[in-house]
Amino acid sequence: MSATAERPLNFAVIGCGLIGRKRVASLKGESILYACDLDAARAADLAKAAPGCRAATDYRAVLADKSVDVVVVATLNASLATIALDAVRAGKHVLAEKPGALNAAQLREIAAAADKTGAKVRLGYNHRYHPALQKARALIDAGALGPLMFLRGRYGHGGRKGYDREWRADPQLSGGGELIDQGVHLIDLAQWFLGDFATVDGHAATYFWDMPVDDNAFLSLRTAAGQTAWLHVSCTEWKNLFSLEIYGRDAKIAIDGLGGSYGTERLTFYKMLPQMGPPETTAFEYPRGDDSWAMEMREFMVDIRQNRTPSPGLREGIRTLEIVEAIYRRSGFPISGVNA
Repeated sequence: MSATAERPLNFAVIGCGLIGRKRVASLKGESILYACDLDAARAADLAKAAPGCRAATDYRAVLADKSVDVVVVATLNASLATIALDAVRAGKHVLAEKPGALNAAQLREIAAAADKTGAKVRLGYNHRYHPALQKARALIDAGALGPLMFLRGRYGHGGRKGYDREWRADPQLSGGGELIDQGVHLIDLAQWFLGDFATVDGHAATYFWDMPVDDNAFLSLRTAAGQTAWLHVSCTEWKNLFSLEIYGRDAKIAIDGLGGSYGTERLTFYKMLPQMGPPETTAFEYPRGDDSWAMEMREFMVDIRQNRTPSPGLREGIRTLEIVEAIYRRSGFPISGVNA
């Protein structure tokens, strides 16, 4: 695989739906050899978006092409691990969309295979690359908040008519409901800022939608040092919402919105003054949207060329799904893909 550091990387995108299209757009100027989907028309349509790209319906044939270096897996959750594992075993580097698998055991199997072949595997938690989240990371790394104490996150949408009959409501295809859908983003961000969680508490429930998976989940996660992440995800939010507040001893960050239907992305920095009272407030707005998909892909290319372990990669993804599974077990929801 060292030869990839000496020439342009060749990509294949497997899964040509909305996210596959975003991935192709994020690879503008790169060599995309294949757009692959079970729906031949959809594959052919996406292949038109990249010069020299060929449409395919058999992902195994794509993996058999030795000229493919990197595989982007953008399928339904139920197919992510199977395709990623086959790609890793074929010696391909892989960017798999979140959550990467139906359960943590599937990711552990991919990790074992990657150890043998040397393949790099990144999971598509692109929220880390949104401009407000990048700004928060920079402020925290600069010590602007002081020691971190806790964070509070909320993320939700209102679904749409027929939502409970879509693939996300089928545990065999999705692995679960709102917790494994948007919830994994919040867990990933919480881990990114606070570190590993030693204690997991909370529950998932189905309040509104007629489906066998959760539409709300409530989590309380604690690090070994006692830092807490208090998270709520919901698909009964009705008005789309993203809110993440990070509290340090010296200041607070509040991030609201993700663009589009979630509202303009903003970060507000509240600096505590020596005399306390009302804080010194600085606000940043990002009305032009985000470059998260492209930034994430550029990071992955650096991972590959520098032989660097991707982050978020399999280690983070495994722990995220372990947390999801702990909440599902406590709440009486089955873990999809286990003993299936």
